[in-house]
Amino acid sequence: MIFKIELLLGTFLVRRYLLNNSLEFQQEYNKMKDEYEELATTINDANKKSTDWNRSGDFAAFSNIEPKNHPAIIKVVWENKGGISDEMPHLIYISREKRPKHPHHYKAGAMNVLTRVSGLMTNAPFILNLDCDMFVNNPNIVFHAMCLLLGSRNERESGFVQCPQYFYDGLKHDPFGNQFEVLHKYLGNGIVGIQGPFYGGTGCFHRRKVIYGACPHDIGIQAKSLTPVHGDLTEKEQLKIFGNSKELIRSAAHALQGKANTSPKLLPDLNEAAKQVAGCGYEYGTSWGKEVGWQYGSATEDILTGLLIHSRGWRSVHCTPDPRAFLGCVPRAGPISMTQQKRWATGLLEILLSERNPIVATLTARLQFRQCLAYLWILIWGLRSIPELCYAVLPAYCIITNSSFLPKANEPAICIPVALFLSYLIYSLSEYLEIGLSIRAWWNNQRMGRINATNPWLFGAISVFLKILRVSGTVFEVTQKEQSSNNGGDEGRFTFDASPIFMPGTTILLLQLTAFVVGFGGMQSPSVDNDASGLGEIVCSVLVVICFWPFAKGLFGKGKYGIPVSTICKSSLLSLSFVYLVKSTASKGQV
Repeated sequence: MIFKIELLLGTFLVRRYLLNNSLEFQQEYNKMKDEYEELATTINDANKKSTDWNRSGDFAAFSNIEPKNHPAIIKVVWENKGGISDEMPHLIYISREKRPKHPHHYKAGAMNVLTRVSGLMTNAPFILNLDCDMFVNNPNIVFHAMCLLLGSRNERESGFVQCPQYFYDGLKHDPFGNQFEVLHKYLGNGIVGIQGPFYGGTGCFHRRKVIYGACPHDIGIQAKSLTPVHGDLTEKEQLKIFGNSKELIRSAAHALQGKANTSPKLLPDLNEAAKQVAGCGYEYGTSWGKEVGWQYGSATEDILTGLLIHSRGWRSVHCTPDPRAFLGCVPRAGPISMTQQKRWATGLLEILLSERNPIVATLTARLQFRQCLAYLWILIWGLRSIPELCYAVLPAYCIITNSSFLPKANEPAICIPVALFLSYLIYSLSEYLEIGLSIRAWWNNQRMGRINATNPWLFGAISVFLKILRVSGTVFEVTQKEQSSNNGGDEGRFTFDASPIFMPGTTILLLQLTAFVVGFGGMQSPSVDNDASGLGEIVCSVLVVICFWPFAKGLFGKGKYGIPVSTICKSSLLSLSFVYLVKSTASKGQV
C-alpha cells in the first residue's frame, strides 16, 4: 500500500513538474519525499512492534492496538482547503473499528465504511473503486469515465462504468490461466449489448446514488418494490436505512437528489461523525449490506452488488481505453491462485442458491432475460466441478472395468465425438490467436480450466453444500498480493502446499496411471457383450494426464515445487480404493 501511495504521489508531482519546472517544484518534491520516507519508517516500525518508535502526536492513535481489535482511526493526511481542481485532492487515512465478536464482512464491509465516511467528507457524486494492488495506468481514465457517466441521454444507461482488470506483472503465456484476456474481450464486449458488464470489484466508477439504493427515474411506481430508497422517505425510514447519523442522512439526501454538499465543513470538524459511521456496530438494524451499499452474504460481493444494481433497471458501461485504464498484480503461485478460484466458486454458488439469484431478479425485478443467462453462466462455475470430475474419472473407469463410452475406431459413429472435439479446439484456439495470444497461452488456459474445475471449484461447491446443511460456514479467504520477483526463470512453475485442495488433482492423475498399469498389465475385468475399452478410452486418459501434467511433475518435485508426501499418500489410498470398488462391482455384475 505504501508503494502505491508513493507511486501515485510521484505521478502527481511529475505532472506538476511538467506544468511548472521551477525551484519551487524541487523543494516541494524533496519535502514530500522526506515526509513519505519518515512515514514509511514509522509504519514499518509499528508493524514490527518496535519499542522505540514515536507513539505521540498523529501516531498516538496507533499505540496499543491489535489488527482485529481497535477503534476507528481516521486521519486527514492532506486537505485541499481551497477546493482547487488542479491541486492534489483530499487524502484521508481510514481504518474502521474492528472487534473480535463483531462481523466486519471483509471487503464489502470495508467499502461500505469508505462510502459512508466519504459521504460525510466530500459527498462526491461519483466513486472510484480500486484494489490495493492496482494503480492508474491511463492518466485520462477519469475523463473517459465521466464522458460515459455524464454524456448519456438517460442516466440509467450508465449506473456504473467498469474497466477490465489487467495486470502489469502477468507472466508470458499465462501459465496459471488467471489473466482472463479472452474473457474480457469476448464476454465483456458481448454483454455490453444487454445490460452491460458485471461489476468486477475493482477498476469501477460508481454513481453514489446508485450505491445508496436509488432506481432510475423512469421506472415509475415499480421503484418502491425494488428498493426502500425513494423520494418521500420519512425521518424514521431514513434512520432505518442509513443509520442514526444525522450528518450522513443529510449527505445521503443530497446525493440522492443529485446535489453537492450545500455547506461543506472543514474535514477535522467531521472527524467524530466519521468515526461514528466507521464503527463496527453502526450497521445493526439498517439496510447497509442488504439494500444499500456493497452487499453481504457472498464471498463474491462484487458480482452480488452488480446483480442488485442491474436488477433495479440500471445498465453498466464497458470502458476499454488505450492505454489500459488500470493495472494490478496477478496471483503468481499455485496455492494463491487455487485459493482465489475457490473463493470465487464459493461466492458465485452462494448467489445462485440464494433468494437473490438472477432467475428471481428476472421474474420479480428489472433484470433482462439475456442478462440473467450471462449471470447464470458465471454463477454455475462451482457446479461445473461435478461433471468435470466425472469426465476426468470416466476414461480410467472404463479401462479398469474393460468397458467403453466411445464408439470403436473402426465404426463410423466415432466421427461425431471427434468432430465435436476438433471443432471446439479450433474455435477456442481462434479466439486466442485473434487477439494476439500464443498457442501456448491457449493450452495453459485449457489445462488450468480442467485443474480449476476439479480442485478449487470442487472444494468451493462442497463448502457451500456444507453451509446449506449447517455443518459449517463459508470462510472468506483473502487473495495474497505479491510483487513480482526473479525466481531464476521458475516463475511459471506450479507450486504446491499441504492444503487438501490439491488432493483431487493428485488422485485423478494417480488413477489414470493406475488404469494404465491395469490395462497394459492384463489385469482388466472380462468385457461384457463385446464392449471392451479401446483406443478412444486410452486417448482420453492420456489427455487427462497431459492436462494434469503439473501434478505429474509435482510427484517428483522438491520443496514448494513438489506435492507433499502426505497428499500423495492420501491420494494413493483414494485411487486404490476406487480401483478396488469398481473391480469388485464389475465382478459382482458379471456373476
